[in-house]
Amino acid sequence: MFRTAALVGLVLLLAMAGLVGWLGYLGYQDHRTSASRALFVQVARQGAVDLTTIDWNRADADVERILSAATGTFHDDFAQRSQPFVDVIKQTKSTTTGTVTAAGLESSSETEAQVMVAVSVQTTSAAVPQQGPRAWRMRIGVQKVGDDVKVSNVEFVP
Repeated sequence: MFRTAALVGLVLLLAMAGLVGWLGYLGYQDHRTSASRALFVQVARQGAVDLTTIDWNRADADVERILSAATGTFHDDFAQRSQPFVDVIKQTKSTTTGTVTAAGLESSSETEAQVMVAVSVQTTSAAVPQQGPRAWRMRIGVQKVGDDVKVSNVEFVP
């Protein structure tokens, strides 16, 4: 009788230990997923600020900052188009400052995500010293590249 009760107690103890371990693992996975999603949104927010904050006095450095945070075809396309972009910014003595007003995760997997970002952009130039802010919406793709997360695509959404 004592042996049977001890065996039943041991089986229940092992079942409880297994259940607690499984629940702990699920909690860890949930935490990891939440942290990954938050990182995706943060990288997209920073990418939007980088893309919309360009000063004609340091345009080359601003473009390098954008390229260092980019990957894939977005990186390649932006690199190809960057010099004419810099030339126009310097010629017009244009300065833009972007501020993220909202951002939200649209979809994600373990290695990539789509993030919607709303940005308010203030622009000044030699020809028009003060313009009203413009509201832009962007769908920004982000992707894990090794230990980093980088901007992989940008679409402007009407």
